[in-house]
Amino acid sequence: MASLRLLLGFDYGTRSIGVAVGQMVTGQARELCNLKAENGIPKWEEIEKLIKEWQPDAMVVGMPLNMDGTPSEFCARAQKFANRLNGRFNLPVFTHDERLTTFEAKGERRSQGGQRGSYRDNPVDAIAAKLVLQGWLDEHPAPPQA
Repeated sequence: MASLRLLLGFDYGTRSIGVAVGQMVTGQARELCNLKAENGIPKWEEIEKLIKEWQPDAMVVGMPLNMDGTPSEFCARAQKFANRLNGRFNLPVFTHDERLTTFEAKGERRSQGGQRGSYRDNPVDAIAAKLVLQGWLDEHPAPPQA
């Protein structure tokens, strides 16, 4: 993991996929965008465009575990998305526990003075993707520079 510098993080959903970007050097992630999905299928050309623009060394996909840590029914779909990212773009893909990230993202949106109302009208997926990626970065800090 020492050669990793830039990562894209994904919060996979059936209607929207949140995307975040993070750096190993700073150990920081930030939200990037929300991509539309149809029944969990993204517009792959949009993801390809992001990968060409950001040129990540790897990607991180949130894994929606149950509160007791066991795989949820949705984990298989998130894992399939992670496998397709790896297969299409030939980059390492890691998964990370995303329990409570959507709940935390909604709280973050409210604390920023964000709009209330429908989650559908104001998706928080990019914030959730940032939280997933930040969690992964926190667990995999970059080695100190010599």
